[in-house]
Amino acid sequence: MWVVGEQRRPGLALAAASALALALALAAWRRRPRPVREVLFFPSPPSCTEELLAEAAGPGTVARPCPCPLPRGDCSLSRLLRRLLSARCSLELCVFAFSSPQLGRAVQLLHRRGVRVRVITDAQYMGLQGSQIGRLRHAGIQVRHDQESGYMHHKFAIVDRRMLITGSLNWTAEAIQTNRENVLVMEDAEYVKPFLDEFERIWEEYNPIHYRFFSKKN
Repeated sequence: MWVVGEQRRPGLALAAASALALALALAAWRRRPRPVREVLFFPSPPSCTEELLAEAAGPGTVARPCPCPLPRGDCSLSRLLRRLLSARCSLELCVFAFSSPQLGRAVQLLHRRGVRVRVITDAQYMGLQGSQIGRLRHAGIQVRHDQESGYMHHKFAIVDRRMLITGSLNWTAEAIQTNRENVLVMEDAEYVKPFLDEFERIWEEYNPIHYRFFSKKN
């Protein structure tokens, strides 16, 4: 009987170790961050985003209290800004119209933090009064635009090549404050990859070396 008992001990120890390893793996799986899944609806109520943008500016930046009377509560615009400002490596931005000062400041903040920012936009709308595109270019951000008769009508962004932000929303103050719009935010490689491929395809197509400055008829 003593011999049989001694033989069972290694088996029991192995089973206990396997159970412990399985429990630890399960606990680690439960603690892992869940992929982002968020839907935002607009119009977004008026709100002050100065504190949020000041925090994103990085260490050493003094956040001054904003004297405006707007509420500081959570809203669709502030959530969109947080997702955008979470970028650490890259931001691919493909938008038809871009005149929101808050979103423009966020993109410039990312550029100053060393995030690689690339912007594709529509040639006709980037020249309108209030467009942020000129400011982005002045800040040193790469911008490319179409030379087609149709519109470059996409509205999407890709954060760190893993998070997709897309929907009906044009990045304009009017759309954010008055229009019925939607934005979907997701971390899903199956959906992110086609948007990345589309961005790279258009980015190459809109390379300035392909621009035509004079009509072929001339």
